[in-house]
Amino acid sequence: MPGHFEPIPGGGAAVALDEVEISIIRSLAVQLLELIGPGPGGEPSDDPLAELFTEGPSEPPADPVMRRLLPDAYGGPGSEAGDEDELRAYSSEFRRFTENDLRAKKRDDALVVIRSLDAAMSAGEGETVLKLTVEESRNWLGALNDLRLAIGTRLEVADEDDAELLYRLPDSDPRKPMVMAYLWLGGLQETLVGTLMN
Repeated sequence: MPGHFEPIPGGGAAVALDEVEISIIRSLAVQLLELIGPGPGGEPSDDPLAELFTEGPSEPPADPVMRRLLPDAYGGPGSEAGDEDELRAYSSEFRRFTENDLRAKKRDDALVVIRSLDAAMSAGEGETVLKLTVEESRNWLGALNDLRLAIGTRLEVADEDDAELLYRLPDSDPRKPMVMAYLWLGGLQETLVGTLMN
């Protein structure tokens, strides 16, 4: 079980993590939360209907990581020439009505990761077996995906060829720790997907 997820009876998944691994994942999840930012208006509203009528931004985020996490719904590479203004208008409209929900989902996923890691750390020292319900496993899968997208964007990974180059970086390269985190999180994500498909 060390370093990879395994299924547990009744559904869900378990993984053994040591204190350093817990600390790394928690730190990355906190950074992701900071990047995503608070919900509309900054604080939750007492009026649940207010959030239904809160429109999101209509322009893509300036940060390349956030553009990767919250991509345009229309356009991009392969779209038909001449339709650029129309596609931009569609994307803008789509973003206005969906971005707040997407951000909320990403926040929820990251918070589940942080809370489950905090609970695991309070359980004891050394290696801890983290047990997740099916729903928590799905939250973890979403957060791991977001973390990999964020790190991959910072590393300028655009395709498989770029990812292959990461394996050959010398230890002296300042990107090496980020590359190791990217690859490790990919392994965790892959085993979690396999666990949830069983």
